[in-house]
This record gives sequence, C-alpha cells and structure tokens, in this order.
Amino acid sequence: MDSLRIDQSWFVSEMVRVTTDMWRKGWDERNGGNVSLRLLPSDIEPYLASWTKTRIWPLTLPVAGLDGEYFLVTGTGAYFRNVEREPEENLGIIRVLPGGSAVEIMWGFGEKGGPTSEMPAHLSSHFACQKPGSRLKRVIMHCHATHVIALSYVLELTSANITRALWEASTECLVVFPDGIGIMDWMVPGTDSIGDATAALLAHHPMAVWPFHGVFATGHDLGEAFGLIETAEKAGELLVKVISMGGPRQTISTANLVDLARRFGVKPLPSAMALNGWRMAEKAGAEKPITRLEPALVGAALR
Repeated sequence: MDSLRIDQSWFVSEMVRVTTDMWRKGWDERNGGNVSLRLLPSDIEPYLASWTKTRIWPLTLPVAGLDGEYFLVTGTGAYFRNVEREPEENLGIIRVLPGGSAVEIMWGFGEKGGPTSEMPAHLSSHFACQKPGSRLKRVIMHCHATHVIALSYVLELTSANITRALWEASTECLVVFPDGIGIMDWMVPGTDSIGDATAALLAHHPMAVWPFHGVFATGHDLGEAFGLIETAEKAGELLVKVISMGGPRQTISTANLVDLARRFGVKPLPSAMALNGWRMAEKAGAEKPITRLEPALVGAALR
C-alpha cells in the first residue's frame, strides 16, 4: 500500500530534505558527512512486517546501552547529492543487536552497502547524549562546515576560545549554544578513538569541532541539529570576514554577554565567559598572550 511506503515516511522525507540542504550549503562534498536519527517504536512499527530480508553488519567498536534501538542512517560512501534521487541506495535503517558489536540492516543501503563508517562515533555519541529526565536528543549530524573549519587553522584550539569567538561574532550564538562548542586535537577519522573523543565532548556540548575537518552536532530533531550548525557556520563566516579585514575594532563585550544570558535565561559556558575576548593561534616563536579575567562580570553571568 502506498500509505506504507517507507520512502514516504516522515523520517525518510525529513532525512532526504536535510541532507539535500546540507549538500546545497556546500557542507557535504562527495561523500563527506553523515547523519543518524534515532527512531522510536511508533515510527517503525507500521513497517516491521515488511522487513523480511535483513542482514548483519559488524561494528569495529561495540557500543553498549543501545540494544534494540533503531536508527535511520546515511550510508557508507553515500553522496549527499544523490540522496534525494535514490534514498533507498543512500540511506538505511539499522537495529543495534544485543551487546552492540553489530547492527541488523532492516532497510536500505542497496544490496551490499552499509551504514556510515563513522557509525561507532554516532552510536557512542547517541549513548553519551542520553540524560535521564531530559528530552531525548535523537540526532547526530556530521558535516564539513566551511568557515568553522577555516577558523580551526587560525584560532587557538580550545573549547573556551572557539566558543568565545563565535559568541562574539553573532549575538544569537550565546543563546543558541550557551554550553559552548567542544574541540579536540586532530585525530584520524573513522577510528574508534575519535568516536570516543567525540562522544565525550557531546556529553557536555551540543557541537564538537574536528580541527581541519568538520563538526559533529546534536539535536532533538533534524531541524535543531541543522540549525545549530547553520548558526555556528554563519558566525564563522562573519568572523572569517572580520579577520580578513584586519580584525575587530569593536565587539560584543563580556558585559553584553552577561545581559544576553540574563535576558534569555541561559547559563553560559564558564570557561568562555572567563576570557577577555578570543585569541588567534600562536605563530612559531611568538610569546603566549596573557588571558585577563573580569571576575565581577563572570560571577554575575554564572549566578
């Protein structure tokens, strides 16, 4: 029946839309990027009876705590520009098998394909984002956000500094991600170690930056995760332009950030609030600048 066509479900339709938008933004060239959406029992129940030909896909890293969970995922090697035309070849639905060492492919990925090579990072991040008593974050989204990547080459690579730079670049940033942006050292993608490091950051921040590579973002739904990246990327674009014009002559101050936090009822990342502005990365042989604090303003923001 047409009413039970999986490609017309709300979740496949939304995944097609968001991956197409990401490609049009220039964030997902070739097969760069991957997305996973946790599905609820009510989402997949109408289709379970039709999934009679399944296959097993082993994972490189067992992920505990997600047994039996279903996810809609982009495929390994999938080009986002092709998702809209061939969703069943480039997307798939998986179920995590007991013990988390393998998944069962229920639908999609063509005849021989499988989930993204970053699947362990996605599953580890989904587990890390589970917080009892809070609304479930159902989305993990990875892409190559152009200007955020560019900034990783010139800004001091700490979570506090990257966060502070983006907060100052656009007024809405502190409101959209008060918990800040996490950042790690460069690591080889597709490995178990980068999956663990990403999950550790996403347990505390809504987005993590992989220097010189891209970003991972979380969200309660696809639109929220996309909007988070879009907000950070817009701020990154503004900051790249400001730096290219010789750097800021005036900026959003700590006092301004305090006022924003009070107005919107958010608690900003303390380490970012403690900085007196953001810093460029040091050049070889350059003396490290001293960070000045504004204790009164920082204390006011955290109360």
